[in-house]
Amino acid sequence: MTPKKILVVDDSSSLRSSVRTALSGAGYEVVEAADGALALQQLDGRKFHLVISDLNMPNLDGIGLVTALKAKPAYRYTPVLMLTTESAAAKKEKAKAAGVKAWITKPFTVPVLLDTVSKLVIA
Repeated sequence: MTPKKILVVDDSSSLRSSVRTALSGAGYEVVEAADGALALQQLDGRKFHLVISDLNMPNLDGIGLVTALKAKPAYRYTPVLMLTTESAAAKKEKAKAAGVKAWITKPFTVPVLLDTVSKLVIA
């Protein structure tokens, strides 16, 4: 069976690395992008089963990324998990309105990440 593909978007290379390690260990295929603009370049028609994005990034932030992703017909139903240090209710509401399905506040634990990912990944 082909592994589920997850796009991980964060301007912190160490965070991308730790998320990659956790997801790869659970059998997922991971593609990385350092910001929202670079993530959009990865959204070239390939199937992604989930996008995990930071909120605060240079060039294009997480909300901008989600808005652009949802505007692409091929990714309209791709779930997005926001993984961020932000916890303000207003930010969460804005993200939810843009199409974010779940929110994990950093620092995160691997079990919480993997449990949330397993609930969000689309077939």
